[in-house]
Amino acid sequence: MPHFLPGKPLSLPPSPQVQDVVVQLFSYQGLAEPILVPAVVEPLLVLVLSGAATVEERALDGEWQATEVHAGDFFLTSTSEPYEMRWQVQGDARFEVMHLYLSLPLIEQAARDLYGDNCNPVSFLDVSGARDERVTFLLEQLRLELFSERQPSPLFVHSLAQALAIHLVRTYPDPHNAARGANALQAYKLRRVIETMKARLAEEFCLPHLGQIAGLSDYHFSRLFKRATGLSPSQYFIRLRMARARHLLLETEMSVIEISMEVGYSSPSHFSQVFRREVGVTPRGYRRM
Repeated sequence: MPHFLPGKPLSLPPSPQVQDVVVQLFSYQGLAEPILVPAVVEPLLVLVLSGAATVEERALDGEWQATEVHAGDFFLTSTSEPYEMRWQVQGDARFEVMHLYLSLPLIEQAARDLYGDNCNPVSFLDVSGARDERVTFLLEQLRLELFSERQPSPLFVHSLAQALAIHLVRTYPDPHNAARGANALQAYKLRRVIETMKARLAEEFCLPHLGQIAGLSDYHFSRLFKRATGLSPSQYFIRLRMARARHLLLETEMSVIEISMEVGYSSPSHFSQVFRREVGVTPRGYRRM
């Protein structure tokens, strides 16, 4: 069951509010469940910080394609369709990765700086498990600035993001693919919406509220959300509820009735029906697995 950038987030201090950059760090052990990489406006950079793993990618319901990666390898993705990734960690060491989205205005600014005001919109090549010393250096500097104990500087973070955008535009352009524009959802908006969903799993699903958070009409938000994730907002909300229920079934002694209430179902029988439809077994059967 894929989710938007799941896994175990590393313990982090508050980061500065820099709208041009979205950064997250994750730690994995063993086999990670597939994660959904959404089709948002911004390109996604993934840097392997530590450990080694077999990373597999596929289009939704497609065939898995595997790449062996180690610390220092990176991925660059700029796709118009959502896809899935998963990791099989090698050895006992934790597999730690950094996810970074750069905003479209920052990419456009970098392109104008390099090629003038009348340059064409930029799109990027897809890169899997490659090495680039400059990408590694800039991402490491961003990580150190954002997640150290000292107070991060938004100005320094923005400067590093600008340098990274210029390097990507200069080094990894794809002249054969059209850049995405207004018909895709911005990563920071998608993240904000999903965080709101996760915080309100026990409440009724409310599409107008989510559209308001994204600054879009209900119709426009629903269309862009499904384009980004492959699921409607309501379907995605159900998946998040079931993911939380699975965690509670395995990690706590809560009863099925208590868990059904925790994830927004007043009727345990309805919860069991939805759980079986989404997961393939009943809640009690899942707990015994």
